[in-house]
Amino acid sequence: MSHPSSDSHHDDDFLEDGIPHVSVKEYVTGFVLSVILTAIPFWLVMGKVLPTPAITTLVILAFAMVQVVVHMVYFLHMNPKSEGGWNLFALIFTAVLLVIVLIGTLWVMHNMNTNMMPGTHDMHQMQEAAQSLP
Repeated sequence: MSHPSSDSHHDDDFLEDGIPHVSVKEYVTGFVLSVILTAIPFWLVMGKVLPTPAITTLVILAFAMVQVVVHMVYFLHMNPKSEGGWNLFALIFTAVLLVIVLIGTLWVMHNMNTNMMPGTHDMHQMQEAAQSLP
């Protein structure tokens, strides 16, 4: 009898067409991680745990990035071994796009807040103008 090679052990993780073989345990692990990665930022915001909104925002963005990776690994089954490593490139590409979208969103929101919201100086001018009217 021949002993199976170490490569055959890795082949057992995939079906015939290179589709990963997954179990209910992996889906439950992904679901539990997703719930935790959603509940913690919710608690941080509702409990006002962190000292400044800027720090809270950065922590929430970090949790969002981790959650995207959890979804890709546990639900989309993307890992460096599957499909000859092309899924790793897709993961890196997704991470780059995620960073661009998150930074762009923060930039747009900051500019909208700066340009649309009246400052305290503007509010005083409006109050003075309203008081000077007959």
